[in-house]
Parts: sequence; structure tokens; C-alpha cells
Amino acid sequence: MGSPFLHLSIADWVNDQVTAFVQRYGDAFHNFSVLMLRHVLVPLEGLLRATPPWVVLLAVGVLTWHASRRVGVAVLFVALLWLIGCFGLWDKLMQTFALMLVATVISVALGVPLGILASSSSAVRRVLLPVLDVMQTLPSFVYLIPVLMLFGLGKVPAILATVVYALPPLIRLTDLGIRHVDGEIVEAARAFGTTRAQLLFGVQLPLARPSIMAGINQTTMMALSMVVIASMIGSRGLGEDVLAGIQTLDVGKGTQAGIAIVILAIVIDRISQGYGQGRRTRRSMQPSRVPFRRARDTAANDTANAGATGDAGAENTVKRAV
Repeated sequence: MGSPFLHLSIADWVNDQVTAFVQRYGDAFHNFSVLMLRHVLVPLEGLLRATPPWVVLLAVGVLTWHASRRVGVAVLFVALLWLIGCFGLWDKLMQTFALMLVATVISVALGVPLGILASSSSAVRRVLLPVLDVMQTLPSFVYLIPVLMLFGLGKVPAILATVVYALPPLIRLTDLGIRHVDGEIVEAARAFGTTRAQLLFGVQLPLARPSIMAGINQTTMMALSMVVIASMIGSRGLGEDVLAGIQTLDVGKGTQAGIAIVILAIVIDRISQGYGQGRRTRRSMQPSRVPFRRARDTAANDTANAGATGDAGAENTVKRAV
């Protein structure tokens, strides 16, 4: 009995479309790649690698303490980063951090506005959700092929592939956070005559901040998880050592670089979580001064009214006596 399946293939059509796109826009993407390298990636990486390690360690310690208010955690993170330097991986750590930082900044610059747009328009949300589903489920090696054809090997295609992989959580969580703002608060703000911009920046975004910060945290972690795949298309950094360990079956080299990646992920995760949750927790623990001010003003008004009533009563009594 013959096969019930028809013989269909879209491979030739996809190849023709990608080839035509590359021929038409390849030069523009190449110029963009050169611009990114010359004005963003190379200066940032050079700055990080030229910065003395003790300055970076001190900055991490201060940021960790400021985010968590725990000296022990700050000392631990400084010691873990110092261990990476002892492994001889400090330069590659800075290369990885520069790549991840640029990818995260681009993701935030795209993800937060798209999330706001999705929360304000159901039509935009219906269009974005299938695209985000594809971005999250499509294997990264699939879209690496056209990216490599457009940009070639190097850091720029690695950043773009990282952005595609890391962008969806931020858009989803920004949209979710704004949509879950209490409707009564929104209505009260509108009742006071706030404009759409005032409502967004003064009410919705501050209340959605925990969700947005969680999205930034997830985006950062997903960007960091792409370092090994990024090394396969010419990106330098810790992923390069992991890939070399796989290719040469050097378990020790791969393990050492893997530990460095895990340490970097833990440090960034805890600092970002601390800034997303710690400040809110500290603010919630502080007594609000608004009720006390209202009580004070009410008491002052009551006293003034009572005094005025008392004075009027005394004056009437004097008049009647006279």
C-alpha cells in the first residue's frame, strides 16, 4: 500500500526568498554591522577589559550590597568573581559581559515599548502573541542561518540571535504587568483628569514595575544562556572555551568556563532581583506618612472649628448678659 502523504517541500522557495533578500539588502546589513562594531561593541569591550579588575570587583560589591543590604552576599559575590580571575578567564568574562549587556539593552529598548503597545491595544496583542510563540519555540540554529548570510561571522549576528531568543519574556511580562494594574486605581486617575501619558508613566508603569523587572531579569538570563551558541558563530568569550572543550573533549576546560558562566549568571540574577524587589519591600516596611498627615490636618481643623464655635458661643452669652 502506498504512502498517504503528498510530496511537498518549501525548502527551494525559502532558499530563493532568503537569497533575494540577501542580495537586495546585504550591503545595508553589512554597513549596520560595521557601525555596531565600530561605535558600540568594540569601545564597550575595550573599556571593560581596560578597567582594572579591582574596580570591577569593588563596583560589584557596592551594587550587591545596595541591592540586598547584606554584606555577606556582597563579599561572596566579590570572592566568586575573583575566582574567575584566578582561572585566567577575566578577559573572556568581560567579553561575555559586553555581549550580554548590549543584547540586554537592545532587548529592553524593544521589549518594554512593545509590551506597552500590546497592553494598550488588543489588536496589537493578537498579532504579537503568535510571533512571540514562534520566537520562543523556534530553535536558535534555524534563524542563525539567515543571520549569518546577512551579517557573516562575528559579534553582531551573535547579538541579534541573542535578542531574538531573549526578547519574548520581557514583552509578555510588561504586557501582563500593565494589564494587571488595579482597574479602580486607573479609573480614579482618569477621574482626576490625567492624560494618557500621565496615566502610563505615573500610575501603570510604577505599579507594573515588579513584573517588568522580572521580565528584564528573565531576558538577561536568557541572553547569558546564548553565549555558547554565540561562540559557534564567531563571538569571543566564555562560550568559546566551552565550545573548545566540546570539540577537543577537554572536560576540565569546559567545566571551568561553565563555572564562570554560572557565577556570572548568579551575580547578575541576584543584583537584578534585589533592585526589582528589595526597594519595594523596604518601602512597604516604612510607615506611610500620608495617614499621619491626614490625621494631623483633621485634628487641626476640628480644633479650629471647635475654637471658633466656642468663641461665638461666649460672645453670644456676653451679649445676652448685657
